[in-house]
Amino acid sequence: MYKIQANQSGTRSIEVSDAHLQTIKKYHLFKNLVDSNGIVDEETLDKLKFNVRSLLEGNTETNKELLDLCLDVIYNNNMKALGLHNLALLYADWNAKIQVEDTNSSDID
Repeated sequence: MYKIQANQSGTRSIEVSDAHLQTIKKYHLFKNLVDSNGIVDEETLDKLKFNVRSLLEGNTETNKELLDLCLDVIYNNNMKALGLHNLALLYADWNAKIQVEDTNSSDID
């Protein structure tokens, strides 16, 4: 379990699990999310929320992983632009670590 800082003062945080990060990866939720300026703001958070809502509405099956991500992280009352920025940084670090582990395990085989 990881914690991301959700506000500037550090008084609010959001817990993020490996399952949440795996769901972000599975649905490519961060792909093309941030504009070329690289700034994560409230509009970026709204874009993510609209994308996730679209995925949920377009899918006839109930997807527990995506719903859990929404309830626990994306639609968390503490989630603001800074929280999304920190979530993206956490995801990038986590994904890089996963890539290295996958490479190391394939070297052993």
